[in-house]
Amino acid sequence: MSAIAVPAFALTWWLACYLVGRDPARPLLRRAALALAAYAVGVAVWTVRPDVAAGQVLLCVPALLWAGTAVALLPALVPERRQIDLGWRVLSILFLLMSVVLPPAGRLVVLAPLIGGLVLLWRFRDQVEPRMLPAALTGVAVLYGAGLVVLLLPIDLGAPGLVLAAIGVDVLVLGYLVAVADAVDAGERLRPDLSRSLVAAVAGVVLAGGLAILTMLAEPSSTLIAVLQFVLVGIVQTAIGLGGPVRRMLDRVGFLYDERLRADRSALLLLAEALPRHRERHRLIVTSEQEFLRFTRRALDSYGDLGRLMRSPLTDLPAVDRRLTGRAIEQPLARAFELRAVLQEAVVRLRPAGAFAATEDWRHYAALYYCCILGLKPHGRRPRTEALEREERRAVDWLRRQIPRRTLRRWQDEGTTIVAGLLWDELVRTDPRWLTRVPPGKRPTTTRST
Repeated sequence: MSAIAVPAFALTWWLACYLVGRDPARPLLRRAALALAAYAVGVAVWTVRPDVAAGQVLLCVPALLWAGTAVALLPALVPERRQIDLGWRVLSILFLLMSVVLPPAGRLVVLAPLIGGLVLLWRFRDQVEPRMLPAALTGVAVLYGAGLVVLLLPIDLGAPGLVLAAIGVDVLVLGYLVAVADAVDAGERLRPDLSRSLVAAVAGVVLAGGLAILTMLAEPSSTLIAVLQFVLVGIVQTAIGLGGPVRRMLDRVGFLYDERLRADRSALLLLAEALPRHRERHRLIVTSEQEFLRFTRRALDSYGDLGRLMRSPLTDLPAVDRRLTGRAIEQPLARAFELRAVLQEAVVRLRPAGAFAATEDWRHYAALYYCCILGLKPHGRRPRTEALEREERRAVDWLRRQIPRRTLRRWQDEGTTIVAGLLWDELVRTDPRWLTRVPPGKRPTTTRST
């Protein structure tokens, strides 16, 4: 059993950490990571104490979390998405409690939310990217459900370890599909970054996992040793999956009194993480208008995060090229700074003439400039207003007191569409040779029509 359980635990735990490390702020990645982590812990519990019901419950938890993942994959503009997400949270708690108190066969009720989430995903499948994602998720979810049925019902198809391994493969594929969906949504490359992390994870399985298996085989009756081996393998895979955050944490401790060195290394680490995830430059010219809108929305949401901006395809905009000279044109960090300036200028173009007024004429500018550019959170628990100018305080007070959260988000979406339209019009009117970084003195003045 340990020869199957340790690799299954190690790989699923690594992929959970990898998904969180891609973007901890995204609910989609957090839910997928929790599903993988629940399976990994369930395998460990099943291996150490197969007679304990906690192992079965933990193996059922991924079904609930994958239902939430399907909800997170719904298009952002679905009107009922907030209510759907709230309903999933409530139902997940109820079904989790049911799985705890019901017998093994009754725990299959956790498949009901998963089915509901997949039905919703199919309902809006024409707005989901990539287009094959609903079908792929459904196929793998069916295999996961079948494995859960075999595991919980009195069906004898061989050793339980083989069924656990089959479920592990399904969960890993589901995690991979979520990583693909996230990369497509952000306009990033996935293969180089995932391949590098996977190679390190396999090395961790061979080295740490191999030693753990041998130790557990040598002491098969020791529960403590088995638990410690799983903990050791988990620590190794966490360090691999969360490589960037772990290195930054070590820098904060190791260079506690050298702030400048920490800042320099932080910039280098952000660059190292961004390079394998940035798309090829020529891909921007073949981007559809809908994709361009999605990239603009992500860039505005990530305005204060240089690491995310360095990975954005919009760093290759001609407007960014025109602001750079010399070697700076090839430096991702410099391009991220200039992309930030381009986005700010586009948002400022939405500002109405005259002094600020709490009217609908200011809705798009206020929703983008104060919330995205300045990073203010009017509906936060404690919105910071101490260091703000008078106009900024008035705007935050207006948005907090008179504008509901949902309306503010709608204004941001509308404003983002306008900003994306401005940048898109400039892109399609630009000669394609801008995108090959022709030297300034040799750039032609012809334009490309839409």
